[in-house]
Amino acid sequence: MTEREILKLLIENGWYIEEGSKHHLATDPNRPGIKIPRHRKDIPIGTINNILKAAGLK
Repeated sequence: MTEREILKLLIENGWYIEEGSKHHLATDPNRPGIKIPRHRKDIPIGTINNILKAAGLK
């Protein structure tokens, strides 16, 4: 899964994305922020799983 796919999934589920220098920050009023790393290639599976768990999507 790429960075763009994760961001698209989070946006579709009500998260707001803020730009940072090395990471994106996904924010939701009811949950703590999630850092999304910027990668040109696929993001490692463990990182994807952690992001999805923190977002309540897994």
